[in-house]
Amino acid sequence: MPAVHHKLLLEEALQDSPQTRSLLSVFEEDAGTLTNYTNQLLQSMQRVFGAQNEMALATEQLSKQLLEYEKQNFALAKGDEEVINTLQHFAKSVEELNSLHAELASQIADKMVFPMVQFREKDLTEISTLKEIFSIASDEHEAAMVKYSRLPKKRENEKMKAEVVREVAYCRRKQHQAAMQYYCALNALQYRKRVAMLEPMLGYTHAQIDFFKKGMELVSKKMDSFLSSVSSMNQSIESQLEVDAEVMRSSQRELLSVDDTVYMPDHDQVPVNRALVQKAGYLNIRNKTGLVTTAWDRLFFFTQGGNLMCQPRGAVAGGMVLDLDNSSVMAVECEDRRYCFQITSPNGKTSLILQAEGKKEYEEWICTLNNISRQIYLTDNPEAVAIRLHQTALQAVTPITSFEKRAEGSPNPDRAKPGGVTSREPQKPPAALEPEDLIVPGTPIQFDIVLPASEFLDQNRAGARRTNPFGETEDDDGDSDTHDSLLQQVFAVRFLGSMAVRAGHTQEVIYEAMRQVLAARAIHNIFKTSESHLMVTSTCIRLIDPQTQVTKISFQLKDVTQFAAHQENSRLMGFVLQGSDWSDGGEDQPSFSVFAFESNTEGEKICYTINLGKEISLAKKDPEALAQLMKAMPLTNDGKFLLLESETGAAVEAAGPDEQESEA
Repeated sequence: MPAVHHKLLLEEALQDSPQTRSLLSVFEEDAGTLTNYTNQLLQSMQRVFGAQNEMALATEQLSKQLLEYEKQNFALAKGDEEVINTLQHFAKSVEELNSLHAELASQIADKMVFPMVQFREKDLTEISTLKEIFSIASDEHEAAMVKYSRLPKKRENEKMKAEVVREVAYCRRKQHQAAMQYYCALNALQYRKRVAMLEPMLGYTHAQIDFFKKGMELVSKKMDSFLSSVSSMNQSIESQLEVDAEVMRSSQRELLSVDDTVYMPDHDQVPVNRALVQKAGYLNIRNKTGLVTTAWDRLFFFTQGGNLMCQPRGAVAGGMVLDLDNSSVMAVECEDRRYCFQITSPNGKTSLILQAEGKKEYEEWICTLNNISRQIYLTDNPEAVAIRLHQTALQAVTPITSFEKRAEGSPNPDRAKPGGVTSREPQKPPAALEPEDLIVPGTPIQFDIVLPASEFLDQNRAGARRTNPFGETEDDDGDSDTHDSLLQQVFAVRFLGSMAVRAGHTQEVIYEAMRQVLAARAIHNIFKTSESHLMVTSTCIRLIDPQTQVTKISFQLKDVTQFAAHQENSRLMGFVLQGSDWSDGGEDQPSFSVFAFESNTEGEKICYTINLGKEISLAKKDPEALAQLMKAMPLTNDGKFLLLESETGAAVEAAGPDEQESEA
């Protein structure tokens, strides 16, 4: 007798994945089909018991019903061939015995009707009861997880958090126990249904022999060997069930003996794997329910190739949510929820906000989605490529929050200054430059511009001269440039980072520097930036603190050798600043640094303003050229170039008394 091959794995009861739920629905459908068939078969048996005067008709109906087992469309598989053949043999026997037996009420009630009633009332009712218990436990677990997901981040209450965690663990254990009992019952049903089909007919046949031996000797001789084989088959099924039931009980005890931390969320001690190229698990997704209202749904997400897939619980298969190629993934602050991150499509039109269950899941999801976005999964060995890129990124970028820390932490302090790397090779065409030709591997990155307290006092002291953090001293007429300039435009920006580069006259070096700065921020989880005002005049570029109006740093416009907006994200822009490096024996060698910014408006506007400032600066040397330039463009009432709609007022008001922040 072949063993049952379709089983629910108890090891998957705790995870409760959509695949397990989908397989569970197949078992439930099979149990429903079996229940319907059992009820029909029992009705036929009861008809035999109750219709003594219509024995011939009742046994004929029973014979036909036994033949229907072969046609039953069970969800797991068709009926066993041995059982089908046996039932067909029984059907023929019923037809032969139909004319010989008229009074079988007591024997039929004891040996045929009772086992089937017991099977229906005990086994099938148990399945129905366990299904209801499992459903209630699942709903309680979902409610506990929703309550846990809503734990506040800023106003965290340790006592309340501990209670919620214990509630989640209790509900998860309760669901786990209910699931394993339900799974065991469904697995056992695959054996029980085979016995339930054979045992009543075996009892019915024995009843016929016991009550009507007269005239049945010939019939009984024909059926002795057949009945013996059926009894052996029944015993074999029972023994297989007992062995399998013991294995399931042992597995159940082992799975329930785990530590309570297994049931608690965010208690995983395994280190974060940042080299994954595929991942699956439950996430909360934020959906809009109205113009300003939102709701969170807990769904099962997984990656497949370059796509993010979502599979609701109970669904047979998942559907695509977003194409991850070239998308951006970043952590976000979202209401009072923790571990939130956002996925944005390359064109910026589609974005998703998701919430992970714990910190490890949160970091692994961000790293995995970033790896997929870079199309690592298309390589021959994607995991090895992801590990190599992560190690390279860790070696290439070092988070530094001020110039003082950079000078202390850098192996070469001179490289901590802007333009610390000197390009001694002839400039190559932009198409031929490699990343190593543009930026030296391992170049430190500065993520913020911190104005020293002493310099803040100097700027607020009348007649004092300011020295910027790069060691460059402004000219005496630096302040007058701002007020007397023909061009003065202010933009609201956020400083992303700066780093020394080799080339200063190509836009590719700006794009590569932006890529490394953003990659470094993602690797080191540096997401917050402070808003500043970028003032562009015809002589210089100033970065001003919006609260104190103190100039953080100033650049001479003549030292800006190249500027460009990002090719795909027009909010990003940067420029190359040329300086001098006196570290090599007093020689004045040109050096370059790239400064990257994120603007509230289009980055092309800032680049256009810088270009106009350079044109004005050149035109000042030729009065006729300056006059032609002033005629070609409109002027404001105070004689300045009317370049764009004023952003100064809006930017200053938006800054307010509190510092504006955004996600890089």
